[in-house]
Amino acid sequence: MEDWRHAGFGLYIHWPFCQSKCPYCDFNSHVAARIDQSRWLQAFEAEIDRVGALTQGRILNTVFFGGGTPSLMEATTVQGILDRIRATWTLANDVEITLEANPGSVEAARFEGYAKAGVNRVSLGIQSLDPEDLRRLGRMHTVEEAAKAIGIAQTAFQRVSIDLIYARQNQSLAAWRDELNRALDFGTSHLSLYQLTIEDGTVFGQMHAKNLLRGLPEEDLAADMFLLTQEITREAGLPAYEVSNHARPGDESRHNLIYWRMGDYAGIGPGAHGRLTLDSVRFATEAERQPTPWLDRTLTQSGSAETTERISSEDRAAEYLMFALRLKEGASLSRFEGLAGAPLAPIALGEMASLGFLHLDGDSIRTTETGVLMLNGILRALLANRQSAG
Repeated sequence: MEDWRHAGFGLYIHWPFCQSKCPYCDFNSHVAARIDQSRWLQAFEAEIDRVGALTQGRILNTVFFGGGTPSLMEATTVQGILDRIRATWTLANDVEITLEANPGSVEAARFEGYAKAGVNRVSLGIQSLDPEDLRRLGRMHTVEEAAKAIGIAQTAFQRVSIDLIYARQNQSLAAWRDELNRALDFGTSHLSLYQLTIEDGTVFGQMHAKNLLRGLPEEDLAADMFLLTQEITREAGLPAYEVSNHARPGDESRHNLIYWRMGDYAGIGPGAHGRLTLDSVRFATEAERQPTPWLDRTLTQSGSAETTERISSEDRAAEYLMFALRLKEGASLSRFEGLAGAPLAPIALGEMASLGFLHLDGDSIRTTETGVLMLNGILRALLANRQSAG
């Protein structure tokens, strides 16, 4: 059995456009005054045909519309893309089709059309339930619009997730406790809760470099916020199944689990990444980042808009360990050894366990709640010792 079959096969569709660029965002997103959606649909259809020819006979488990802001797509565009997908692959009986959405009134008005097209899960980028922090984060919706959009989404879709960012400027532990409890009161089955990170190349990154981004929490406070998040969500019945993701059992994001469990996924759209196993060789793919060149090259077939790189066994194993240790279920030692061609060193595993960073249970290893906060150090220790162990 090829390794990717442990987790399945998914498709990621990247819509690169936003109404505005948020100051914390380092995703491949662009602001455009006019978008010819019929032309974009043609390009997505052409790429679906191309990838479909490479992956004939596969069952497609998940589709994920990401961005950018996919909720700026017309429902007819989403319908056209999904029609071509259905004509290209056999869909799993429980196929998950997710669309990321902003909670503005314009986007929420399209929800019914997306549901009719076949979308059965929506991920709402709420980010904050504090009006002042929404402004700081560059969000264009209000708290009231967010609440209304959640209600509309819960009526239109089988499953709803909301995103929040914590460890924001001047945010206290008590304020985050209150905000998280209010988010849980909406009753969604999935929460993605991310600590604010300052990325190079963003407005916040530039401000931070000039010491203009005041009030960010100290490391200890940020860690306390993380631990509080685990406690509150666990008590509410939405425990963490990944470092930043929490769900009622059975409502985990199946698409993201394909990433984290090292399945195959095709990436379509400007800047989209993919991992595909072809003829037993795993490849990393990355599409042209800029929307206009990607669109032109895709439609005219004047050369590939995608680069492909073979992934070595060592890199595959390291990637597997990096993602699997983010998951509550952890990693399989035998699967790692099968990918790497060499086992992790027992001495290094024992040391990480003795420090309270890892649980060892037969063939599986997983991070403790403390270990999650030390994940990069754990990975360095395990991978370095594996190499020295030969």
